[in-house]
Amino acid sequence: MRKLVGENCARVRKERELTQEQLSELCGLSQQYLSDLERGKRNPTIVTVFEIAQALEVSHLDLLKPAE
Repeated sequence: MRKLVGENCARVRKERELTQEQLSELCGLSQQYLSDLERGKRNPTIVTVFEIAQALEVSHLDLLKPAE
């Protein structure tokens, strides 16, 4: 699940043409945290997933489901 959330976060962030630094400013998490998350090194809480999803303007469920 950790890897899935990270991969989805990175994919959506890149689709939105945002850097990790820009996303960091939007969601209030550090760039280092986002880097670790995207590499599957962090285990985000549901609140963190929700905050990232809001910053990316997607549903939190989009970060939790396998890519099609």
